[in-house]
Amino acid sequence: MQQPIMTSVAFLSQASAPADPSNDEDRATATDLRDTLAAHRGECVGMAANMIGVAKRIIVFQDKENNRNAIMFNPRIIAGSDPFDTAEGCLSVTYQARSGREYTTAFDGFTAQIIQHEIDHVNGIII
Repeated sequence: MQQPIMTSVAFLSQASAPADPSNDEDRATATDLRDTLAAHRGECVGMAANMIGVAKRIIVFQDKENNRNAIMFNPRIIAGSDPFDTAEGCLSVTYQARSGREYTTAFDGFTAQIIQHEIDHVNGIII
């Protein structure tokens, strides 16, 4: 279900807690996050759970390469190359899917930039 966007800088500046993809509340948050992103598709390409008022490490982003909104639980950047002109060159991320299975995936270009930005959000970094 679409949720209102959180605007409290004090809340958004706090690092988020780990999420559990097997927990019904965290899975519901992921669904709400996906629905909220879809409702804001015209002006937004990614969101973190704290942006809808839930301090959990869950992000969703438009994966235009695969034509879907992708959800990540507990994403961590594990490798990256030097950024070029505000765009991430390459980025490796470890995360859990809704199934709980852990993945490590490399991203580049605009998708890497979106993921970096949303991981900053769950770490309490406001840009």
